[in-house]
Amino acid sequence: MRIYTRTGDKGQTRIIGNDVLYKSDKRINAYGTVDELNSLVGLVAASLTDKTTELKDELQEIQQLLFDCGTDLATPEDDAKHEYIFKNDETVDWLEKKIDKYMAAAPQVKKFILPGGSVSASYLHVARTVTRRAEREIVDLMQDESINGEVLKFINRLSDYFFAAARYANVLEDVDDVLYRNSKPVFR
Repeated sequence: MRIYTRTGDKGQTRIIGNDVLYKSDKRINAYGTVDELNSLVGLVAASLTDKTTELKDELQEIQQLLFDCGTDLATPEDDAKHEYIFKNDETVDWLEKKIDKYMAAAPQVKKFILPGGSVSASYLHVARTVTRRAEREIVDLMQDESINGEVLKFINRLSDYFFAAARYANVLEDVDDVLYRNSKPVFR
């Protein structure tokens, strides 16, 4: 199988439905960042220790879901041959249950914390920030073109999941979060 198409030699790429777009297109940026996030989640899963390995299966599920999100972001709404494949169904509820569980297990904080702690938690914080960038790029795309709105909802909740999972990873590794020293109370 040949993986190169030479379309990129002119700064372009072909998306689902055979449209050719410049690699700087908002659609390409949006699904490209989701692809970057998916790779980062793989790195997070590879960084897990014996104490944090319980997160592995859910991280792999998130990778599957991110692939679906990327596929939908690469699919123009008017492409009659392809339907959106990401269905919210219970994915946001699933993430919210994980968030609630992990936040209940972590010490309550009222101030901002510094991203970090254990290696796994640190990678999860990076995943959170890449998720936020993906969200911004999806919103930018959505202002010009229709997208599967369920993707945006999932990505929005996913950044909260990564924050909660990072805090939980620190709990599992017995590492304290570090409060941002100049933070006023922001959480109730």
